[in-house]
Amino acid sequence: MIHFSNLVKRFRRHEVLKGVELTIERGQRVALVGSNGAGKTTLIRCLLGEYTCEGRVTVDGMEPRKQRREVLSMVGFVPQLPPPLRMPVGQLIRFSASLCGSDPARMIGVAGQLGFDVDKFRHQPFVKLSGGQKQKLLIAIALGRESELLVMDEPAANLDPEARHIFFQLLAEKQQNAAMLISSHRLDEVASLVNRVIEMDQGLVVLDDQVADLVELSSRLRVQVRLVQPAEAFAKAIGEWGFRGSADGLSWSGVIAGPDRLRFLGLLSRYAALLAGMQMDEAEADAA
Repeated sequence: MIHFSNLVKRFRRHEVLKGVELTIERGQRVALVGSNGAGKTTLIRCLLGEYTCEGRVTVDGMEPRKQRREVLSMVGFVPQLPPPLRMPVGQLIRFSASLCGSDPARMIGVAGQLGFDVDKFRHQPFVKLSGGQKQKLLIAIALGRESELLVMDEPAANLDPEARHIFFQLLAEKQQNAAMLISSHRLDEVASLVNRVIEMDQGLVVLDDQVADLVELSSRLRVQVRLVQPAEAFAKAIGEWGFRGSADGLSWSGVIAGPDRLRFLGLLSRYAALLAGMQMDEAEADAA
């Protein structure tokens, strides 16, 4: 579906991409990882036809720079940094839907699933929304349409745990029919979402590996954590995940999205000295 052939991109004398060779097929969920400056965002912008470059980029045989309208009609895109749009929310949804021939009601429905009430903010300029609200709306616009390619740059960075779970469920609905390219500077943020990892460093692909596709994107895990002593910092951190503590602050329980398990374990690792025990089990499908 996507093919990068000897892709080179320079900004004046600085070579940001140095002959990238990649092929991504439908059904592949690819984590594009690497430190800041590795070339991830530049690669995405070449894919979207925003930059001229040396070499060749094709999406289903079409070149994004020459056939940009046709290519973008296939793509659902979530940028890392929300654009500074002053367009009201309602108008932005109608405009976005018109560009890809989609029903605005579908985007509004996805926004509602994520916890963003479009009716409440219909006349609010996009730029005035909070970071989390902007992210939910951009995801709703990308996923509330038919797309054969999803390109997402740090897509869940500003989402609360419940919205992240809904986001993972929405991805699960598209995983068989679309290719996904998910960019992040941290592998633990996206590892459970993907079946292939591509790491970039200084404009080169330094790792391209298939990974076990064992995590059900729509799954949930019921978690119990026990502490050796209560700690206010831990209570605040785990409370942001929706966990509830016992009266003595020693026992905490809650539910996390299956793909968030590595991210959650990263949180616990910061408080390893406080941990007395932890249990993690698959939750029932209707568990809240």
